Amino acid sequence: MPDGEKGTYDVVIVGGASAGLTASLYCSRQQLKTVVITKDIGGQALLTNEIQNYPGFDEIKGFELMTKFQKQSLSYGTEFEYDEVTRIVKGSSSFSVETGSGAFEAESIILAFGKTPRELGVPGEKELSGRGVSYCAVCDGPLYKGKRIAVIGTGPQLIEAAIYLVDIASELFIMRTSSRSTGDIESIRSLQERKNVKFIDSVKVGGFDETEAGISIRTGRIADTGEFNDIVVDGVFIENGYISKAGFLKGLVDLNRSNEIIIDDLCHTSQEGIFACGDVTNMPYKQVVISAGQGAVAALSAYNYIQKKRGLVPVRTDWKGIKK
Repeated sequence: MPDGEKGTYDVVIVGGASAGLTASLYCSRQQLKTVVITKDIGGQALLTNEIQNYPGFDEIKGFELMTKFQKQSLSYGTEFEYDEVTRIVKGSSSFSVETGSGAFEAESIILAFGKTPRELGVPGEKELSGRGVSYCAVCDGPLYKGKRIAVIGTGPQLIEAAIYLVDIASELFIMRTSSRSTGDIESIRSLQERKNVKFIDSVKVGGFDETEAGISIRTGRIADTGEFNDIVVDGVFIENGYISKAGFLKGLVDLNRSNEIIIDDLCHTSQEGIFACGDVTNMPYKQVVISAGQGAVAALSAYNYIQKKRGLVPVRTDWKGIKK
């Protein structure tokens, strides 16, 4: 094999969280030679200490669930390469997937690398991530039922998270990092009328500290002198939007204004032979179970694409994975 070439595969999957791991399981079960290229295993699920809304588990740690996904996929022969994809080049009959250590040749590609929460970038944030600081209100909100909660950020996603959290929290601080009111006006008015809600606008967060009383948020108003005041809560939710690192795909597949990959109901992208699933797509609901379901759809679509390309009859599969 020439230097720099990493191997030839039926399917290369980019991303190792719920969508990518599920896709790898389904691909390998269909006897497709499959490799997952990822920097880590678990993605955003690792930000959650306890997942309580994944079917079959009353409660499970994000790391534990993702480890189960990977173990099951490995049992069917999936290979894993811990690297980052930098470029994908379309050839006459296959794709070249380039990484920092070499290139993989693929008959089909599944893009499943998710989106990254935009951090505030303040002291204590990384250290307390998953231990009081969360980036997913729907995932972790129920863990703070009847407790003091702060939701920090900007944009419509901040208000959406607050609407979800207001009936969970005993006291909810909505801390807007901008002076502008963004989000649905009626939703904002509804929140302002709630007795357990306090809006704090033009906030500059100086950092997070872990104390015996909870998470201490050092805050000050943007227009102030720079002095910080502390607000102590049990849980902090950061809703600062997400970053899609899909820029390297421009010109290869269609992206929307949020840099998300546009897919159809069967996870096809605009490029034949390339499929996408999970949080990196234009599916608006970003949940582990939804990403996993999309991973299965993308894998079966990739399988049928390869079958058709090889002159074989595309097949459907039932819930047991038995071919019909």
